Amino acid sequence: MSETASFGYRDVDAAEKAGMVREVFSNVAAKYDLMNDAMSGGAHRLWKDQFVRRVKPRAGEQILDMAGGTGDIAFRMHKHGAHVTVSDINPEMLGVGVERAQKKGLDGLIWSEQNAETLTFGDREFDAYTIAFGIRNVTHIDQALREANRVLKFGGRFFCLEFSTTTWPGFSDVYDVYSHKLVPHLGKLFANDADSYRYLIESIRRFPPMPKFESMIREAGFVNTKVEPILGGLVAIHSGWKI
Repeated sequence: MSETASFGYRDVDAAEKAGMVREVFSNVAAKYDLMNDAMSGGAHRLWKDQFVRRVKPRAGEQILDMAGGTGDIAFRMHKHGAHVTVSDINPEMLGVGVERAQKKGLDGLIWSEQNAETLTFGDREFDAYTIAFGIRNVTHIDQALREANRVLKFGGRFFCLEFSTTTWPGFSDVYDVYSHKLVPHLGKLFANDADSYRYLIESIRRFPPMPKFESMIREAGFVNTKVEPILGGLVAIHSGWKI
């Protein structure tokens, strides 16, 4: 029997998931900011600011921003003088990022099409590895985490920003109604694509809860792991160190 992987609420052949996810992001690449605004009520901008403050990028550091195609995180880290490699499995997303960087007049960013599970970088190349709202779309999350550990230098740090499951009573019910009922309609209205937005919401529900994901980070070889819930865990910043 072939291996399966979650694609929203469906289970699909694991070998097919990457292509299906690639199609989703090809569909939404041009409307990526709109997608994030729809899924977070615009709050993703504040969450990303907070995330980068936790990363503490420093001048001269080599940082790999995985699943960062449109540049939202990379642009923030670039301001601090870090040398950022922006990687994404989806060339359309990278294209949006390159165009945005050109409009902002930002030079020095490296853009690289990569699969998070099979990075082409050498061992111990980066001081930090960041991934924001991307790891839940990876077919084998454990393999992506091991790859993150592999490419980090000793003393390197891992930071992940991802939707999770809020533990605040009542708020989770409100967000469930908003996300399941309203977000796909917004996707249809503004991007003529309800299905892609529906997948993105469903993928959040299938993502491991905070304690489970933290244990996966530890199993990949990271130490001093930490989880910082935002809005009771609607979003969480996960971190760990390679020693």
